[in-house]
Amino acid sequence: MRTVCVIAAKEIQEGLRNRWVLATTLLLAGLALTLTFLGSAPTGQVGVRALDVVVVSLSSLTIFLLPLIALLIAHDAIVGDMERGTMLLLLSYPVGRGEVVLGKFLGQVAVLAFATLVGYGAAAVALLAGGTAIDGESLAAFAAMMGSSVLLGAAFVALGHLVSARARDRGTAAGVAVGIWLFFVLLYDMGLLGLLVADRGRLVSARMLDVLLLLNPADAYRLFNLAGSGGVGRFSGMAGLAASAGMGPSVLLAALALWTAVPLGLAALSFSRREL
Repeated sequence: MRTVCVIAAKEIQEGLRNRWVLATTLLLAGLALTLTFLGSAPTGQVGVRALDVVVVSLSSLTIFLLPLIALLIAHDAIVGDMERGTMLLLLSYPVGRGEVVLGKFLGQVAVLAFATLVGYGAAAVALLAGGTAIDGESLAAFAAMMGSSVLLGAAFVALGHLVSARARDRGTAAGVAVGIWLFFVLLYDMGLLGLLVADRGRLVSARMLDVLLLLNPADAYRLFNLAGSGGVGRFSGMAGLAASAGMGPSVLLAALALWTAVPLGLAALSFSRREL
């Protein structure tokens, strides 16, 4: 375990040196503050709590932005070190390939988690500084959103490691990573919507729809945050979907955890069989 921690610390240092931590934190904080000040303006007129609006806005932002950041951080974690020759040096020490994958994964998730928690936390601090009243339910929804955002980022970091473990070069890994982002964030839901429209309830049952939604980590994240809390669900318009879906928060979080564990395990397996 000590070796894994050393490799993770090295990844964090590289993130600091390459300004990934600073750039990601500033980007998320800037967008979070912008959405907070623009989105919370009409809440007094429509009777919606300000922090609920922030949760809906940041959840929608996270689905598009955080997977892309995670894939950009992770897509060359293995193949990049192989091209630079540093992987041979690293493996000359008494360290296993599985430890290398796990250490790099933990370090990159730590970088992403720090940027997410600080960046999004700035939105709640801004509301408190402005004198906005925040109740317990809204605060719990906001905390759940930040935690699940880290888990969503971890899932796409794991997917990035899988790509990096199997790609021949960094250019191929980057192209596949962008393709994965397009598929899960944009194309999957468009295809699912087209399937539902064409099917008209004949073959796709409610249970099958639940399974299809769980096959996309972005959809599992969306359902957890936008259909979970009462106030957030009513404002996002997904309260009806939450009532009809047979998936509770624990199932959705378990799906995100599986989307992290399975690709990471496959990445370790692929890397263990790869010739340097």
